[in-house]
Amino acid sequence: MSTILVLIGIIVTLLYYAARHRHNYWNRRGIPHDVPRFPKGNIADWQTKRQLGVIFRDYYLKYKNRNAPFAGFYFFFTKTVVVTDMELVKRVLIKDFSNFENRGIFHNEDDDPLSATLFSIEGQKWRQLRHKLTPTFTSGKMKNMLPIVLKVAEEMAKIFKEKVSTSQVVEVTDLVGRYTADVIGNCAFGLDCNSLRDPDADFVRMGKRAVSERRYRGILDFFIFGFPKLARRMHLKITVEEVEEFYIRIIRDTIKYRLRTEEKRNDFMDMLIELYQKQQAGNTAEGLTFEELAAQAFIFFVAGFETSSTTMGFALYELALHQDIQNKLRAEINEVLSMQNNEYTYDNVKAMKYLEQVVMETLRKYPVLPHLTRKTISDYSPGDPKHYIEKNTAVVIPALGIHYDPDIYPEPEKFKPERFTEAEIAARPACSWLPFGDGPRNCIGSRFGMLQTSVGLAHLIRDFKFSVSPQTQIPMKWITKNILLSAENGIYLNVERVSK
Repeated sequence: MSTILVLIGIIVTLLYYAARHRHNYWNRRGIPHDVPRFPKGNIADWQTKRQLGVIFRDYYLKYKNRNAPFAGFYFFFTKTVVVTDMELVKRVLIKDFSNFENRGIFHNEDDDPLSATLFSIEGQKWRQLRHKLTPTFTSGKMKNMLPIVLKVAEEMAKIFKEKVSTSQVVEVTDLVGRYTADVIGNCAFGLDCNSLRDPDADFVRMGKRAVSERRYRGILDFFIFGFPKLARRMHLKITVEEVEEFYIRIIRDTIKYRLRTEEKRNDFMDMLIELYQKQQAGNTAEGLTFEELAAQAFIFFVAGFETSSTTMGFALYELALHQDIQNKLRAEINEVLSMQNNEYTYDNVKAMKYLEQVVMETLRKYPVLPHLTRKTISDYSPGDPKHYIEKNTAVVIPALGIHYDPDIYPEPEKFKPERFTEAEIAARPACSWLPFGDGPRNCIGSRFGMLQTSVGLAHLIRDFKFSVSPQTQIPMKWITKNILLSAENGIYLNVERVSK
């Protein structure tokens, strides 16, 4: 027994000194950084005091203009670069993308097929899948899906009218979340989900679980976030079991139904099924397996549901705080529609330039994914040899920090849609607006996200006035444990019908 205790003591001591050595990496390199705390490194505040994107924002603002293009950081024991120089941001995302194409996040294609999405997979598999899916998000395909979006938006406006017979306080994120769930449920799965009428609809419930719940806690999460390759070898999964079973069943049933009935809906699922049929016919180079199809339908739903609904909630919050902006936006919506028989078309929505600026400024202040991650494929030197980035180093682009940089966006706390006129955008450095990323690995569904957000907001602002109530949380507080930005305790606003 004494021998075993001695061996355990030796192992624990060796592990401790190995951890200390790892946490001394940036100090040995002479790279500016905060002193890490065992065992979490520089993320000790995450989940308790600060949201993760806020931690990276504060780090960026602290270390920019420090004679180095990045600062050192530790995510647990993972050595990480937080980029603080806009030229290096552009190099990572665009100019030298070939060395930074991978995100380095967990996915397990064999044991957890829904995790192997376009967002997470790497290398040649990512390049092939991106090539196959890019044609599904052209302007023509957006126009084909617009009638689905409009139908759901009209239903959302009806629900608001039913709830708001007189002026009253409404928690808006729940309702707009059900709107985006119905839109994506229709486009990605071809199902009339009825989430707007049924707050407990499966699509909303499972969508929320997919975003907020994790399969494991504690030490297994540590492996998934800190050592994704090891986690794969351990056959770990990230998708919650009930969520996986729900979406796999829905997707399988949808494919069987459409192939049997030959129904065409001009939606995202139609395009995926075409690729699936190519695979079944033996064209593996252009087709998708069932597992690949399921993963892409899943991420399209989860990403589109959460990001667009959150953005709509934040936009309504800012418009409630700024009645002058809300009035100007409503006037534009009415003016554009009055010239087109009060009909929403793809071109009409695109003609609402101030609406687009409102959405873009919302995404500046509240980028739902507040930081981007990459991983170096080989050693990389941005200039000064001292500032090389070692192979397999995690690289963080702090989007929230860049969006709040007063040298790029003066008075960053203020909500000013005029920042996004063509002249203002041209005057700023490249890669300074990053809610969808940038470069070859930007969000493939960004145009669809902008479309469904704009259509939903246009329907709401045209018919309703939003204002703050005693229940409105000012200033906004984040849910600290989430990776995505989301409002703590929801967004409560006073809503009243607009007299016409």
